[in-house]
Amino acid sequence: MQIKDSQAKRHRQSLKRRTRNRMVKSRIKTVAKKIQEFVQENKKEESAAAIKEYEKMVDSAVSKGIFHKNSAARKKSRAARQLKKIK
Repeated sequence: MQIKDSQAKRHRQSLKRRTRNRMVKSRIKTVAKKIQEFVQENKKEESAAAIKEYEKMVDSAVSKGIFHKNSAARKKSRAARQLKKIK
């Protein structure tokens, strides 16, 4: 079956968006793992800096439409709770 021009364009756009979304999500997951390591090692300053970076990345992902705002709020809240665990 023949693909219309508009269908081909939408497909190209979706592929571009998919790769961008995957890159952003991957970076966010990497920073989340870094936070987890800092919390386990009781490094409060490093984890606080990582959480600040994490929240900035999550907020930018919301503005790009990658995450829903409630999902982002939940992620940031969980990160802040991990920081509180450090004595």
